[in-house]
Amino acid sequence: MTPRGSQPSPCVRKCCLDGEVCLGCGRLLSEIIEWAGACDRRQRDIIEAAARRQALRRRS
Repeated sequence: MTPRGSQPSPCVRKCCLDGEVCLGCGRLLSEIIEWAGACDRRQRDIIEAAARRQALRRRS
C-alpha cells in the first residue's frame, strides 16, 4: 500500500465546476476525489496539472 501524500491541498475554497474542471483550483473532478488517498508524487502531479490548466484558462 502506498502512503498518503502530505502536500497541502490546492483548494482555494472557490469551488465552481466548469464541466469537469474546478475554476477555483484547476483540478479535475476526478483529481479532487482522488486527492485524499493519493501519494505525494501523485499529489505533486495533480498540483502541476492544475497549475497548467489555470495558466491556460488565464490566457483565454
